[in-house]
Amino acid sequence: MRQFAKPALALVDSMRAAAAIKPLQAIAFGGAPGSNSHQAAMQFAPDALPLPCFSFEDALEAVDSGAAGCAMIPIENSQHGRVADIHFLLPESGLAIVAEHFMRITHCLMALGDGPFEAAYSHPQALGQSHRFLSERGIVGLSHADTAGAAAFVAESGKTNIAAIAPALAANLYGLEIVEREVEDAHDNTTRFVVLAKDALDLVELAGAQAMTTFIFEVKNIPAALYKALGCFATNGVNMTKLESYQKGASFAATQFFADIEGAPGEPRVDAALDELAFQTNGVRLLGTYAQARKRG
Repeated sequence: MRQFAKPALALVDSMRAAAAIKPLQAIAFGGAPGSNSHQAAMQFAPDALPLPCFSFEDALEAVDSGAAGCAMIPIENSQHGRVADIHFLLPESGLAIVAEHFMRITHCLMALGDGPFEAAYSHPQALGQSHRFLSERGIVGLSHADTAGAAAFVAESGKTNIAAIAPALAANLYGLEIVEREVEDAHDNTTRFVVLAKDALDLVELAGAQAMTTFIFEVKNIPAALYKALGCFATNGVNMTKLESYQKGASFAATQFFADIEGAPGEPRVDAALDELAFQTNGVRLLGTYAQARKRG
C-alpha cells in the first residue's frame, strides 16, 4: 500500500482504517482514491467502504484475505478492448463474479501548470483511449499503475512540464488544475467492470432476472475444435455475447477462451450447452453467474 505517491497516502490510510473496522462492507479496487475504479465502486454500492489497493491483483487478494467483502475490477473498454492481465488474474483468484457494472469514462488532462507538456502519465488503458488527443499535441504518453495514481505522482513531482490523464475527481483530491476536459477519443467511451466475491451467487437470487454466465474453456488441439465448441451453444439456442482467446503457457498449443453467455446453469438449454462443451473441450471452468446490468444487442 505504501507504493502510492505521497499525496495519496493520507487518503489511502484513512480509507483502509475505515474498511478494517467493517471489512464485509468494504469494496476493494485497484488504484489510488479518485480512480475510475473508485468511482465505479461508489456508483455500484454508494454505502460501501472504498478500499484502495495498488494493483488489481492486490484488490483481489484483499477479498481472498477477508480485508474486503468484494472487489470492483475493470475487464474491458469499448474503445481499447481487454484490460491487460485480467483474463489471467480472474481465474487464478479463485473468486466468483457476482455482478457487472458499466460506467461512462471521461478523462481530463491535469497538471500543476498550463503547459506545454512533454509527457502525460496514466494507466495504459487511459492512454490508449486518449491516443489521438495526445498525438495531435505532441505529448508522449507514459504508463503508470493507475489514473488517479498518475495524478498523485504529478502532484508529488512538482514539475510543470508533465501532466496526468485522470478523472476530474483526482484533480480535486491532489491539487491539480484541469487543463482540458473530455480528452478521450470517443464520446461513448465505456468500461465494463465486474464485482468479485469469495462465494458465488445463489442462483435463487437471480430468479426473474436476465442472467449472464462467464466461463473459460480450453479447446483441444485438433482441426475444427473451436467450431465444435461453439456449436454447443448454437444448437441449444444460447446466445454468446463475448469470446476472447489467449494462450496458456509458452507452448502456443493450448488455447483458452474467455466467454460470456446469456442464461444461467439450471436452465435446460444452458446445462445442455455446457455439458456438450465439456465433452468437446479439455475443460470448462465457470467464473460466475450474475444479473445482466445492460441488455446486449
